[in-house]
Amino acid sequence: MSIPASKTLFRDVSILDSTGADPYRGDVLVENDHIAAVGTVDAGIATDARIIEGRGRTLMSGLCDAHTHFSWNNSADLDGLGTMPVEEHLLFAIESARSYLDSGYTMCLGAASAKDRLDVVCRDVINQGRFPGPRYLANGPEIAVTGGELVKGITWFADGPDEMRKAVRRLVEIGVDQIKLSMTGEEITGTQRAEDTYMSDEEVAAAVTEAHRRGKRVCAHARSAESVKMCVRHGVDIVYHASFTDEEGMDMLESAKDWIFVAPGINWLVATLYEAADFGFPQEAAEAVGYKRELEIATAGMIEMHRRGIRVLPGGDYGFAWTPHGTYARDLQHFVERFEYTPMEAILAATALGGEIMLRPDKLGKVQPGYYADLLLVDGDPLADIAVLQDHEKLDFIMKDGRFHKESVR
Repeated sequence: MSIPASKTLFRDVSILDSTGADPYRGDVLVENDHIAAVGTVDAGIATDARIIEGRGRTLMSGLCDAHTHFSWNNSADLDGLGTMPVEEHLLFAIESARSYLDSGYTMCLGAASAKDRLDVVCRDVINQGRFPGPRYLANGPEIAVTGGELVKGITWFADGPDEMRKAVRRLVEIGVDQIKLSMTGEEITGTQRAEDTYMSDEEVAAAVTEAHRRGKRVCAHARSAESVKMCVRHGVDIVYHASFTDEEGMDMLESAKDWIFVAPGINWLVATLYEAADFGFPQEAAEAVGYKRELEIATAGMIEMHRRGIRVLPGGDYGFAWTPHGTYARDLQHFVERFEYTPMEAILAATALGGEIMLRPDKLGKVQPGYYADLLLVDGDPLADIAVLQDHEKLDFIMKDGRFHKESVR
């Protein structure tokens, strides 16, 4: 890991500051780990700064993935998540963390760990500076009721309110930042439908109350209409998928939009439907079990959520063979092409909203004085072509905490 320069000046860049303003030409001065000045930087305060000549390239905030699985191991065999030995699994998870940073992601929110402490250890070694990776909020194994397990060997079970409270307490004890509930099915299992809801109101309420009492947020795998409504009723903070949200659920989400987040993980649906054939799940099979229908309903739902101002963030379920690590920015393209976001809106969802879901809206996700210097210098204009963020060769400089993770000789 490189030593931070005390000062770095990005000179003559197109500043995409994630306030919603149009990009503008100017300079950005970094001092230590923070952004010190944006716009016209006085030569006097930039004395002794290292100069990066922007030549009009785009300088923007690092991105956020709101549904991260460091320990999803790029396997076509879902059960391989449970059977991979823990030693190799930890190494893979650390490599995945670096892959996120290599891809321009400086913020990630853990959505479940395949083994008890993989996420927690990754977070801690990143924070200690021992390995490169994004800012990370760690999760533990997801909690399911008996009969609600989606992947063998990676789930903790809890039945009834008392067991839910105990499971939450155990996860808090191992050091997680948030709790994951697995509330509904998933079509690829072949036996559990996405519209099935396995948890009761009492179980969800108990888990959320206990987590919040201990200062932890709750996220939930919640595809069914009923599960989304249960999430809002009982204070689940982050709703994953929300594919089958009905009108009542949409109204409830809108009423809760000041405190709730939705992360649909849309690339999972797209890739499972259209790109999993080489891994044993052809499009005909995906359509037969309902993925095409779910994608169509989810797309309409996300368009409506966007219209209502519900906070929807990109990211999710990367780390299967057909959603491999390193391809995370595909979500932004889906937001534009499927959810009717403008490129600016998609970038705001992945940056400014990223700062909000990471609980640091005053420090993360914008190119503004006083924010952490988590920056990308992009050889291209993401507002003209959002797909440029998928091209690692175009990410010329990647900075986190004022340190260069990547430096281009271009």
